[in-house]
Amino acid sequence: MKHPDGLLYTKDHEWVSIQDGVATIGITDFAQDALGDVVYVDLPEVGAEVKADETISEVESTKSVSDIMSPVDGTIKEVNEALDVDASVLNSDPYEQGWICKIETSSTGEGLMDVVAYRAFIEE
Repeated sequence: MKHPDGLLYTKDHEWVSIQDGVATIGITDFAQDALGDVVYVDLPEVGAEVKADETISEVESTKSVSDIMSPVDGTIKEVNEALDVDASVLNSDPYEQGWICKIETSSTGEGLMDVVAYRAFIEE
């Protein structure tokens, strides 16, 4: 499984990239593998206020439905509408084309894990 350097990770298996006050959110390769074939993503609403550790989305797979938690406080700025057309992108490309949403935030990623800590976490 791949887990790119330069991203931050949550214990709920989301990844986040924070640049210029915008946090791009997705699920990790570990998460998509555990879910199996993703068939639907319930995208958050643009403009919605979100809090860290609260549900912002749901991902439905052939195995289950999983909540996607926000790693930061902020406002939903953009959603990946391509997932409405082909949710399986979360399986094939979770770190590039499979991002879920972008959140305008003042967070710097405190409390999130770097790639080394995340790899250690999933190996426990």
